[in-house]
Amino acid sequence: MRLYPIFRKPLLFGLLTISALAACKKSSDNPPKTGTRDELTKDSIYLYARETYLWNDALPSSYKSFNPRQYSSFTDELNALKSYKRSSSGSPLDKYSFIDQGEVSDEIEEGVSGDYGFFVRYNGLDNGYDALDLRINYVYEGSPAGVAGLSRGDQILEINGNSNLDGRVDANIDFLNNALFGPNRTINLRVRKKNNSIADVSITKARYNINPILASNVFSVGSKKVGYFVLNSFVQISGSDEDVPTPFKTELDQMLNEFQNQNITELVVDLRYNGGGSVETANYLANWFVPAGKSGTVMHVDHFNQTMQSGKATILKNQKFLYEGKEASYFDFSFAASQNTVKFAKKGSLNLSRIYFLVTGNSASASELVINSLAPVMDVKLIGHPTYGKPVGFFAIHIDKYDLYIPQFQTKNQLGAGDYFDGLSVNKEANDDITKAFGDPAERYLASALAYSANGNYTISSAKTSATTRPSVVMSSERLREVNNKLEGDKFKGMVNRPHRRY
Repeated sequence: MRLYPIFRKPLLFGLLTISALAACKKSSDNPPKTGTRDELTKDSIYLYARETYLWNDALPSSYKSFNPRQYSSFTDELNALKSYKRSSSGSPLDKYSFIDQGEVSDEIEEGVSGDYGFFVRYNGLDNGYDALDLRINYVYEGSPAGVAGLSRGDQILEINGNSNLDGRVDANIDFLNNALFGPNRTINLRVRKKNNSIADVSITKARYNINPILASNVFSVGSKKVGYFVLNSFVQISGSDEDVPTPFKTELDQMLNEFQNQNITELVVDLRYNGGGSVETANYLANWFVPAGKSGTVMHVDHFNQTMQSGKATILKNQKFLYEGKEASYFDFSFAASQNTVKFAKKGSLNLSRIYFLVTGNSASASELVINSLAPVMDVKLIGHPTYGKPVGFFAIHIDKYDLYIPQFQTKNQLGAGDYFDGLSVNKEANDDITKAFGDPAERYLASALAYSANGNYTISSAKTSATTRPSVVMSSERLREVNNKLEGDKFKGMVNRPHRRY
């Protein structure tokens, strides 16, 4: 038995603390008994993956054959681990694993971030995306960008004095990625506001509370009431004290109760930039949306690898914490499918005949979980672009001062569907019109949903979307997906779940 130290910190699941990590290995495959702090961390990354990784059967089975210390960084080691499981086309299936120092925990559990508070995208036209029209696609209220007066639709003319922002050029995208997500704490922007005025803005990174509900409204469509809201992240609805709701849950409940009071019969859920988050929150929302007659049926099942299902992932004994006032470890929880089957339990009295999801390639994981879970039980329509494709989730493994996230389970709905690694397809393809505010009924995604509600088809009239008079320069859809992934920086794409205690 040899110690692998880990850092004491709160868990994403609302559990309290963890103790020093000790990992027992077979004598025939022992790692070296000594090493630097980084070498011990590299050892632990492999050893945890060998037992808990969803695709552990594809990994080298021995420490010596993998040799984790050969890699120059933790990221290089993770990239090596990700390379073993391949799709039918031969490409690596794992595009999800990563390691951080608590940023995801802060964002999902605490609802706190420490960046500029805005993101950017190239604007969508009827026939594609304009490579010369870079805009702010959303701003968090109360963030440095929000305080500076920036808003969705502001056109970016310069960043740090550079006006060469053509999205067709790789060097320009690398520049944007570094300016937005690099080590510098201040960014200087020149923007064209919606009233066509020019503003120079300097923004410094700072910590702020995330409110992921960016907009909400109720529309009258003939005799029907149609609700609408933008949810940008599945922030946790319960904190370390699970009986105390988070501020996000309080606001979420107020909005859902207002929809209920107005007797909406259809709902538009805008997840176009939502990369996921808490499975608990995803389940909570699905229970509000589901028809009452489907309560008690299967929502989704979480499938872990055979090592975990059979209770042989003994390394999890080292992930310790306080649970209901007693010391516990992840090994005390069951990973059998029967113990990880979630059933619908209807909340509220919403009686929805149809639900629309507005999605893009940045809609991932917990967003896809809600959609896939509801698809067998009600009328679901998707508008926008195919989703990211992440039917897998994880819980944090704490190693030294790091949190390791590797896929540990795959979710499937009541029909057994859950292999959407290439994303969920849409009913109506449409491009993201960033010139329009969230909730503007003329905005292309929302307009398509309202048109279908009114007429049973997605036909809408074209509208001018750019503040410029120059000819547009259209990017291909393949280029757009590549660019958008880089413009997300390290934004979290995933779903984090709580294991279920063994009984």
